[in-house]
Amino acid sequence: MPRATPVPHAARTPRLSVAQVRALRQHSLLLGSEGAGDRTIPGVVTWLGALQAQDLASAVWSLGARTGSTGTEVGEVLATGEVLRTWPMRGTLHLVPGADARWMLRHLAQRMLDRAGPRRTALGFDEPYAERAADVLGTFLADGRPRTRADCLTALHAAGIDTSGQRGYHLLWHAAARAVICVGPNEGREQTFALLDTWAPPPVELDRPTALATVAERFARGRGPVTEHDLARWADLTLTEARTALAAVPGLATCADDQGRAVVVPEAALDAAPDDTRGLPARALPGFDELVLGYRDRSAQLDRDHEVLVVPGGNGVFRATLLLGGRVVGTWGRTIRARGVAITATPFAPLPERTVRTLESALHAYAAHLGLPPTVAWAGPVDAATPS
Repeated sequence: MPRATPVPHAARTPRLSVAQVRALRQHSLLLGSEGAGDRTIPGVVTWLGALQAQDLASAVWSLGARTGSTGTEVGEVLATGEVLRTWPMRGTLHLVPGADARWMLRHLAQRMLDRAGPRRTALGFDEPYAERAADVLGTFLADGRPRTRADCLTALHAAGIDTSGQRGYHLLWHAAARAVICVGPNEGREQTFALLDTWAPPPVELDRPTALATVAERFARGRGPVTEHDLARWADLTLTEARTALAAVPGLATCADDQGRAVVVPEAALDAAPDDTRGLPARALPGFDELVLGYRDRSAQLDRDHEVLVVPGGNGVFRATLLLGGRVVGTWGRTIRARGVAITATPFAPLPERTVRTLESALHAYAAHLGLPPTVAWAGPVDAATPS
C-alpha cells in the first residue's frame, strides 16, 4: 500500500478557537511551564528576535520571567555584549542578540532614519550635522570603554556640537541607528554608551531578503499565531514586505483565528503546544512585555474593554499585567525598598481565593527575581468567599 501523504496543518486545523490562540501564544512566548526554546538569557532574546527595552527594569523581568534568572544574572549578560540594547526599529529601544545588531539596524532602522528629517529640522540641524556627531562619538568611544551619557554629551559639546534640549538624545539615537554606538551596561543608575564594533560579538551579515525572513521567522515562532499585520506593525515593515518575509519562512501553517482572520504559526508549535488553556501557569508580567506589545490586535489575550486599563491612551505606557489561563486578568505595580518590595495587585473582576493565591505565587516569583521579600496587597475586587 502506498504511504499516505501527510495532511498539512492548515487542513487539519482550519480554525483555532480563542483558547487555542491563547495557549499557543503563551507557549510561543516562552511563558509556558516547559517546551520550546532555549531558556538561557541569550537564547530567549534570539528566540523572540527582540524585546522592547525602553524601560530597562521591565525588559530585565521579561527575561527573568522566562528564564528564572535574577536581575543580577540578567545584568551580567548585558555587561558582556552578547545581548545588547539599541534602537533597531520603531525608534524604540530593544534588547537584541549582539551578533545580530548590525544587520537588524541596517535593515530595520533605516525607515525611522528616513522619517527623522522633520524632527531634525525642528531641533535646528540637518543630517550631515547628525553624521558629524556620530563620527565624534565613534572616535570618543574607540577605546572600547562604555561611557556615560553625560560623558558622551560633553564630548559632543567639546567638538562644537549643540546638545541642548532634546538635541543630545536625538544625536545619540541617530548614532545608534547608524550602527556606530549602542547602549552599554548601566553605571549605577546612569546609562552608558559603547562603540558597537568593539562592544558586540563578531557580526552576522545578512542580505535584506534573508534578514527580513529571519525577523519573520523569529516573530512567528516567538509570538504565533500572528497575522501579517502584526509583523508589519512590530518590525515597522510595509504590509508587502511582511507578507513576502512570512512567505519565505519554511514550516509555517496558515490557520484561521476565532474571528476568521488568517494567522500563521509554526507547524511544530501546533504539535507541541496544548490545545487549550488548562494547565497554563499564572504569570506576573512587566509593562511592555511582548504578550501585550507584540500584537496589533491583542483581544485574544486582553479583552478590549480592559485594554484601556493596561494601555492608557492607547500607546506609550504599558502597565504590568497578571496573566491567568492565557488572559490578562489584572494589573500590578510595585514599590522597591531596601528591605523588600511592596506589590499592589488590581484584578479586573472578583477572583476566587484559590486564584488569588495562584497569582500571588506569580508575584512572589518577581520578588525572588529581585532577591527581596514581598508583601502583596489587593486593591481591586477580590471575592474571598467565592468558591474556587
